[in-house]
Amino acid sequence: MESRGSVPARPLSYEGVWRFTAPSVDVSVPRARHAVRDLLCRQGVPVRDDIVQSLLLIVSELVTNAVRHAALLSPELGLEVAVRAGRIRVSVEDCHPYRPSALELDRGQTGGRGLLLVREITREAGGRYDIEQTAIGGKVVWAELPLRPAHGGGTAPR
Repeated sequence: MESRGSVPARPLSYEGVWRFTAPSVDVSVPRARHAVRDLLCRQGVPVRDDIVQSLLLIVSELVTNAVRHAALLSPELGLEVAVRAGRIRVSVEDCHPYRPSALELDRGQTGGRGLLLVREITREAGGRYDIEQTAIGGKVVWAELPLRPAHGGGTAPR
């Protein structure tokens, strides 16, 4: 019997990578959130509602950070959504070289906890996040979550 090797699996119909660009202004935050939600629905991504809610909060935080802290050097931001192999990844790219870090909880501060929130939401869902430099000197902040949560809670798949 002759072995032909393994045939690569075809991507599922909802798998793919989508990229949006938006001006680095406040109105881009809700628009980015809506674009991601619409994309997930349109593609029929089998993601649980609790993961969708976590993902949309992460998108809001990452786009807000780009708008607030990078707009001067980056009048436009990029948002990428990648769905593959049981995972979903959102990335926000800007042209500002500053690499932010997650601040620790300080009850005296009224802001500055966006990346802390992203880190904790991602960790709780069984995902991961990171910040990478781009070839042109900017950065990409990304978070990746499983389509199904790491723990048994949540609602039924959509």
